Amino acid sequence: MSSVLSYENAVHAVAGALGSVTAMSLFYPLDTARLRLQVDEQRKSRSTPAVLMEIIREEGLLAPYRGWFPVISSLCCSNFVYFYTFNSLKSLWIKGTASTTGKDLMIGFVAGVVNVLLTTPLWVVNTRLKLQGAKFRNDDIKPTTYTGISDAFQKILQKEGVLALWNGTLPSLLLVFNPAIQFMFYEGLKRQLLSQQEELSSLQVFVIGAVAKAIATTVTYPLQTVQSVLRFGHEKLNPEKRILGNLFSIIHLLKQRIRRLGFLGLYKGLEAKLLQTVLTAALMFLVYEKLTTLTFRIMALKGK
Repeated sequence: MSSVLSYENAVHAVAGALGSVTAMSLFYPLDTARLRLQVDEQRKSRSTPAVLMEIIREEGLLAPYRGWFPVISSLCCSNFVYFYTFNSLKSLWIKGTASTTGKDLMIGFVAGVVNVLLTTPLWVVNTRLKLQGAKFRNDDIKPTTYTGISDAFQKILQKEGVLALWNGTLPSLLLVFNPAIQFMFYEGLKRQLLSQQEELSSLQVFVIGAVAKAIATTVTYPLQTVQSVLRFGHEKLNPEKRILGNLFSIIHLLKQRIRRLGFLGLYKGLEAKLLQTVLTAALMFLVYEKLTTLTFRIMALKGK
């Protein structure tokens, strides 16, 4: 228990949360463009700059930052949970033994499951808030009128029921392979470099973080699109129900996407997603590594 409730794990969790908040705040407009491309199938613009220019022209200069606070709040909580769980499991399972890519993948997967089950309601709410007030090309999408995070929670509970807060849970659970793959490659590349040198440079951390995220995002992107649609909650899924994003809903949405937009429609918005997630993950890992190293030095603790 002491290895779970330790200062080291708390340092990793706080550093991971702060790193993600810093990175997402900087690259947030790219995530806005990605989400519009995923949810609004009728939008003709395909490139990230074109979508951002449309949003600014039609909705105002600050529109790319709409929903920033709920997203940052959710991301902060989510990454705190993930980094804490990941490092806690690592200290328990790999104590006294060498870490391997297989172990990293398994630990990342379990940490992802814990994270999804605890934080999905936050992501459902922030997806709704982020898209509120957006000008859609898809007439099937009805506008929402939430005044904030608590109001969104309350209205979703009243109108859609408690399970609606876990919309998209199944694709989210499948998507735990995304951070698991990301951490597997990141930790593996990091170990490889540290076997040849004592400490990683900032550029090395940035590059391996970017490479790891690019691989994970490309592999799992179609499921991320389904996840966004389910969280938004305005997609017609007859005859399948969308509560909890069951397997039939996922298959239905994937087929529907292919029928409407072709196979490449599954990757609509990938450019924006890669641009945003790769840069965000790279900067997040850079901030994370610097903060943990600095903190452990100050506290005279040895990072694991």
